[in-house]
Amino acid sequence: MTPSRASSAPSWGCGDTPKSGKLPLHIDVNPTDRDQAAELERLLEIGARPADVGQTGEESWHVLADPEGNEFCLLRRQLSGRP
Repeated sequence: MTPSRASSAPSWGCGDTPKSGKLPLHIDVNPTDRDQAAELERLLEIGARPADVGQTGEESWHVLADPEGNEFCLLRRQLSGRP
């Protein structure tokens, strides 16, 4: 997942090789300009999908997968958009 500098929409960077096993890197995403529900809606609209990794349903985060199947978590805490 490569962030686009022109907008806050990630570029999924889909390749020809499907995912084969766990990613060596875990990505947590915090919204910076909207709440978690709005960011979840936006990510689903651009191709993310819910991923089941054994969560109970009581978590404060959402586990999603990009179009290649790479899992990442959308956290509840909104961060400041400033560096």
